[in-house]
Amino acid sequence: MAMSMRSWIVAPVVLIGTVLVAQPARPALPALPAPLSIPKPGPVTDGPYAPQAIVPGGIVVPLYPAGSPHLKADRVREAEVYNMSQVVPGRISNIVNVHNPSIEVHMVEKGMNTGAAVILAAGGGHNTLVIGSESADFVHSFYNMGVNTVILRYRLRKDGYIAEKDAVNDALQAIRMVRAYAKEWNIDPNKIGIMGFSAGAELSAPAAVLFDEFDKNNKETSDPFAGITSRPDFVGIIYPGPSPFARNRTAPPIPRNAPPAFLACPGSGDRVHAIWAIEYYSAMLAVGIPNIEMHLYGNGTHGGGQTDRGGIPLGTWQLRFNEWFRDLGFLQKPNIETKAAKDIATFLTQPPPSMPGQPRPSGAPQ
Repeated sequence: MAMSMRSWIVAPVVLIGTVLVAQPARPALPALPAPLSIPKPGPVTDGPYAPQAIVPGGIVVPLYPAGSPHLKADRVREAEVYNMSQVVPGRISNIVNVHNPSIEVHMVEKGMNTGAAVILAAGGGHNTLVIGSESADFVHSFYNMGVNTVILRYRLRKDGYIAEKDAVNDALQAIRMVRAYAKEWNIDPNKIGIMGFSAGAELSAPAAVLFDEFDKNNKETSDPFAGITSRPDFVGIIYPGPSPFARNRTAPPIPRNAPPAFLACPGSGDRVHAIWAIEYYSAMLAVGIPNIEMHLYGNGTHGGGQTDRGGIPLGTWQLRFNEWFRDLGFLQKPNIETKAAKDIATFLTQPPPSMPGQPRPSGAPQ
């Protein structure tokens, strides 16, 4: 019986007529090399722990100086703990044990730089920082838009911190620090914002309303950032945890210059987080803050960053953010006033809007 050449090569034993002809054993494949440049935490020393870059080329700066009252002196030397992907070598899935919070800055080439900077606050239920899908993955996609990225490593409730205080302070301090070094990092100081995911959105949402309070409490002349505002120029609130406007909280006053916000969340598949998104949106809409945009999707579940999600519309939320971001002028050249800033300036000249059913303020347009 005739056999094709393909059968002769593949089969270990080939039948020719009634004779079995054994084929020579295939040599073993050469051993593969070990993965290169696997990130790892820094060593424990006598000084405060030095956070390491999790994406190559990152400029890592601790948020507070050594000896700061914001830090726990008995824990600041402890190293962060990286939990690595079991499938992708070198990919950090999440980080815990953050006691010396930091920012990691990734700049854009000068010729394509818009001057905009997005501070990324990963989620993780305040038990961990999902730094892979909700921070590191955005560095290259924002780079392609000409947007600088800043990865925030903030302190966690699991490690003994108060999220509503310590983690929110870390977010506001990060905004001040990026603005302070804007010139050195080729960033436009009027195009700095923060995007939070899930628990990270519990930082970006309050940052939009608590910046004045933070600045008043941190204006010591010895503070090198004294006088630099922590107000974000925009906020991203993605499948958020509870905001300051959640039903079981006492809502703070909304400053008239609260920044524009972009919200995205699954709907019924992530019901609780969708309700929290609606509460923030409703609070801002009630007082008329301009350029507040929200997308609730009919299909999808919590988490995932900018993954494709099998092609459902929720997988395109980042495209909707990019459109909103461009429309507000953040993707134009640096040092040109954005539409967002112009709209806020105009809003500040107008009387506060009345709520439905309330009389309009005297002199308000009909």
